Parts: sequence; structure tokens; C-alpha cells
Amino acid sequence: MELTTIWFIAVAVLFTGYFVLEGFDFGVGILMPVLGREERERRAMINTIGPVWDGNEVWLITAGGAMFAAFPHWYASLFSGFYLLFFLILLALIVRGVAFEYRGKGDTDRWRRGWDRCLTAGSALAAFLWGMVVANLVRGVPLDANFDYTGSFWSLLNGYALLGGLTMLLLFATHGAYFLHLRTTGALSDRARALGLKLGVATAVPALAFLLWTQIAHGNAASLVLIVVAVLALLAGLALDFKGRSGWAFAATALTIGLASAALFCALWPDVLPSTSDAANSLTHENAAATQKTLGIMTWAAIVFLPIVLLYQGWTYWVFRKRVAVERIPVA
Repeated sequence: MELTTIWFIAVAVLFTGYFVLEGFDFGVGILMPVLGREERERRAMINTIGPVWDGNEVWLITAGGAMFAAFPHWYASLFSGFYLLFFLILLALIVRGVAFEYRGKGDTDRWRRGWDRCLTAGSALAAFLWGMVVANLVRGVPLDANFDYTGSFWSLLNGYALLGGLTMLLLFATHGAYFLHLRTTGALSDRARALGLKLGVATAVPALAFLLWTQIAHGNAASLVLIVVAVLALLAGLALDFKGRSGWAFAATALTIGLASAALFCALWPDVLPSTSDAANSLTHENAAATQKTLGIMTWAAIVFLPIVLLYQGWTYWVFRKRVAVERIPVA
């Protein structure tokens, strides 16, 4: 297998891991005003993701770094063409991160609720915009002969991208509800289960429409298989949540996100950024790649350091695996 193929798969895996892991803590943030009826419940919700949310961001940083080093032309065209979308995502992530740190610095309920709204807004905006980014990546954008983006910001606000944003927003919210059902106890867990069922049903329609659109317009045999299994996993998550199997329901939505993301990257291959103005201007895994020497050095570095990172993150999740009980949260 060529190194360009290996690194395309690596970038796809890193973004998929980011969406699966960051998806549930985005979901928790989105559901804060819905499920957190009083301060102790809201603190319990935050405590479920507090030890891991910043570690989940490492997947995004690594994915961006891998793209920059392995496919510099892809990185340059994508980040310049999608500049405003990425700026808004960065702004949402900053607001979200500050909300985690600052909500506990004040003593008033008004202070905490204000930061809770920032957490919800940042989580929802980031989830929606990531859906738009991925959808536009698969759909393609106008590129010239120098692989420079020639469209405008409004070109990115097309129907396919907006549907992708809505799908990711709802899917992450469902993922977060299943996670809260798994990681909390009592009334909060029960409400998360009930809301997860409703969100799962609401997610199924746009998700099916988006994946079907993807397959018809851009898909291939591999993406078709992945899409079918992803839809089945989403439906299985609904059934498992209905039966109270919180762990398996959460695993099902994680599988849904992972398979759907993999399907989108399969639909993208062998391009990394298709050109809608002229197919000859499309960036592929070959013409966007760095030199073979660079890819070789990166491959050996990944072989050495990737297992260490995965073991450390797995250990973090193991240490903080216990459920968070609302009654054990001290009264503010």
C-alpha cells in the first residue's frame, strides 16, 4: 500500500475518532438547558465529561497536524477556502472551553447559567459547522488550476451542507443523551434515556436523507456498505435505549458516527478535495501529498508514539468510568 493511501486513511481515522469522542461531549453541552433542571444536575452533567473533553480535542489537533504534514496542498486549500467556517468553529470551541473553566468561578446562579448558555451555544454551533465542513469536503468546491478556492462563503451554505450540519447536530445530541443515560443515575439518567429515544427518532430522518444523498451523488460500493450498516446501528441504538441497555445504546451511536464518517471519506476517495468547476483541478491523495521522505518519517513517528497516546487516553477513560450520582454533588 502506498504511503499516500496510508496517510489518507490515517487522517480519516483521526477525524472519525474526533467525531465519535467529541460527539458525546458536544451532545452533553447541547442538552444542558434541556436535562439540567437544577444546579446539581448541571454540575453532574459537566462532571461526566470534565476529565475527558480536552483530551478528545487532541484528536482534532493531531488530525490537523497530520493533514498539514502529509497533504500540505490539501491543508492549504481547505483551510483557506473554508476560513470563515473554521474561524467560527474555533470561536465556538474557545467559548466552550472558557465556559468549562469559568462557570465555577462565580457564586451566583446568574453567573453559572450565563456560562451554561455559552457552553450550549458553543457545542451546538461547533457540531453544526463540522457537519457543514465535512459535507462540503465530500461535495467539492470550485478550485482553479493552482488549487486555490474560487468560491465565496455563501457557496458553502448549500442545501447538502446545511443538511449535513443538521444531521451532525442531531446525531451528536442523541449520542450525548445515550452517554448521560450511561454515566449518570436516578432521574437525570431516566430523562436522558427518554430524550435519547425522541432524539433518535428525530435524527433518523435527516440522517437517512443525508446519507442517501451522499450515496447517490458521490458514493461507491464501499460507502454503500458502510452507510447501510451505519443506519442499522442507529436503529439498533434506538431499540437498545428503549430496553434500557445504556452501554450498548451508546456503543451503537458511536458505531453510527464512526461508520458514517468512514462512508464519507470512502465517497471522497481518491480525491481529498474535489473541484466542482473543473475535475482536472481536483486535489487527490497523490497531487496533494508531501514527499515520500516526509511521509516515511511521519510513518515511523506514528508507529512509535500512537500506541502511547492511545494507551494513555484509554487509561483516562478507565479511571473515570464510574457513574456520576447527582445526590453526591454538594449543594452550592
